[in-house]
Amino acid sequence: MLTFDPKLISERQNYKFLIGTVIPRPIAFVTSVGENGGLNGAPFSYFNIVSSNPPMISLAIQRKNGQMKDTAKNIKTNKEFVVHVVDNQNVEKINQTAASLPSNQSEIDQADLTRIESEKILVPGVKEAKIRFECRLEQALELGEDHSIGVDLLIGKIVQYHLDEDIYDQNQRIDHDMLEAVSRLAGNNYAKIGEVFEIERPD
Repeated sequence: MLTFDPKLISERQNYKFLIGTVIPRPIAFVTSVGENGGLNGAPFSYFNIVSSNPPMISLAIQRKNGQMKDTAKNIKTNKEFVVHVVDNQNVEKINQTAASLPSNQSEIDQADLTRIESEKILVPGVKEAKIRFECRLEQALELGEDHSIGVDLLIGKIVQYHLDEDIYDQNQRIDHDMLEAVSRLAGNNYAKIGEVFEIERPD
């Protein structure tokens, strides 16, 4: 067994250890509105559930050279955003939104995604997603070490769900086969839902 002290290895090696071991990771495609009113879209795989009562999700958005990313800045300013689940049918277009663009250009337009208005917030979503969550910012934390902020941890409360009819079955459950969610691995690798098995929990 190899052992490493995270303080004695590089930030890049810490990154590689984490994205190679914490797998598979769900992918959130997040839309937010910038200062100029433009719609920003970006994918993030540091994403998960926080709570079901109330329904909340988390996004951890890494800073680059100490600089806050546009998505984090927009969410902290406007307190609203939309999270979409990335699936096998939209992953190619979503991947295009990861490109760095000037702040006056929209990744949504660049990737030929279709805007759709939200019901309870002002930030639009994208029509191509089978699931989208309208969210309001619940809490924002700046995390780091040695007086250097490395990540913006954002907790969002879901105020409206949008679900494609084809993925919602009669038992009020999401059909994972129909959703076809994809996840991130390390490098440029993604994964589909593979073999599914069931294990009963003990009483």
